[in-house]
Formats: sequence, structure tokens, C-alpha cells
Amino acid sequence: MSMRTKRSVRAGQYVALLCYLVFLAFPFLWLISTAFKPAPELGSLHPTWIPQHPTLDNFRQAFDEQPLLRAAANSLIAALSAGLIAVLIATPMAYVMARHRTRLATAATGWVVISQAFPFVLLIIPLFLVLKNLHLINTLRGLIMVYVVWALPFALWMLVGYVRAVPRELEEAAAVDGAGRLRTLVSVTAPLLAPGIVATALFAFITAWNEFFFALVLLKTPEKQTLPVVLTHFLGAEGASDLGPLAAAAFLATLPSLVLFAVIQRRITGGMLAGAVKS
Repeated sequence: MSMRTKRSVRAGQYVALLCYLVFLAFPFLWLISTAFKPAPELGSLHPTWIPQHPTLDNFRQAFDEQPLLRAAANSLIAALSAGLIAVLIATPMAYVMARHRTRLATAATGWVVISQAFPFVLLIIPLFLVLKNLHLINTLRGLIMVYVVWALPFALWMLVGYVRAVPRELEEAAAVDGAGRLRTLVSVTAPLLAPGIVATALFAFITAWNEFFFALVLLKTPEKQTLPVVLTHFLGAEGASDLGPLAAAAFLATLPSLVLFAVIQRRITGGMLAGAVKS
């Protein structure tokens, strides 16, 4: 392949990537624009990208109409708890499944993949009955339990891949040097596995933060409802919506995930580099 052909292929790849980024960014940019538009501009027949008269009235109205802070606190508690618990359970299980490739571990991995194909509707009735018998309906503890169960299979599948990427030779070398199993796991495996654990926890957090269906069915009182459920309160009868406050509230709801990803992304990269040069 000539140099000119390689440059053309590379240029095409960059153009395709740019188009994909624009496709992904369009809904979010339009959401931001809508959140800052006054009512006359929202009803205009000729919408514009940039608000002509930006305003914060939509944000004030959103907080006045719905308890967004309380709902955000409920979502934060449920998402953080689910992420931490899922990682604590999945990490040792993933290590055993990755290092001991028995028929049972292979069957368990297959079941993990198959379980992700089950639709929510198929699971909600048995989950509801189980939580009802445990007196966990309309409680954040019950919702956290559901989120952990739902996130655990994929978290386990992700961590198995990360554990398999850690060379066995490093653990064998530590054992030759006299390190015990626990010391090897703490000093050798854990630093290399840390970026994967953080990425898995981030996945579980975002999944729980954005989840709507289970929260809608299991939480009844307004004091316990999470942010995605409260956002539906901006929708009126027959699909009518209070577009400005809804856009403002939805914009605020996306910020925690974006900020958390921006902060943790640097730590993931730094952890990978630190693990690569760790002696």
C-alpha cells in the first residue's frame, strides 16, 4: 500500500470518527440548548442551536415543581451502593473463574452471558414477589439489592477478562521470591487489576444511576423515588411535556455521570501506567 493510499485511509477513518462523535454529541448539545431557552423560543417554528435570550428560569421552575435534590440523593445512594457491592462480590469470583478454568467456571461464564439476554419484564414479577416477602418493597435497600443482582453478571464478565490479562508469570515470580498467596494478590495482582475494578464500578454506577423500570415498579412513595422516575413527572396528560424544565432537569441529571467519568478516566489511565512499571 502506497503512502498516499495510507493517508487517504487514515483521513477517511478520522472523518468517520468525527461523524460518529457529532452523532453522539447532538442529543446532549440540543438538550443544553433547550434547557437555556425561554418559552417563546421553545415554541418557535424556526428553532436555533444557540438560545437568543438564554435564561435560568427553566432550572428555577424545575426545582420549584419537583424535589430534584431529594431524588438525586436517592439515586446517588442507590448507584454508589450498587457499584461498590457489585465490585466487592465480583472481584474474588472473577479471580477464581479466571485462574481455575474448570468446567464449572466455564458453565458459570456461559450462564453470565446468557442471563444478560433476559428482558426486564420477565424478571420484575419474581423480583417483586421476593422483595415483598422480605418486606423490601418501597425501600432503597430493596432497590439496591436489585441493582446489584442486575449488574453482577456483567461486572463479573468484565473482571474475568481483566484478570486473564494479568500474566500468571508475575504471580509465579512473586511466589518464587517467597511471597504468599495473600501478599501476591495485594502487592502484584491488585495494582494491575485496579483500573479494571474502577471501570467495572463505573459501569455499575452509571447503570444504576440511569435505571428507570425497576425504580418505577418498586418505589411507590415520592420520598423514595429516584431521579429518572421524578423526571417523568414533567410529562403531562396525552404526552404533553413541560419541555423547558424537563430539559433543565435532564441536563442536571446527566452531569454526575459525566463528571465522574472525567475524573475516574484519568485515574484509570494513571493506574494502568503505574501497574505497568510496578516492580
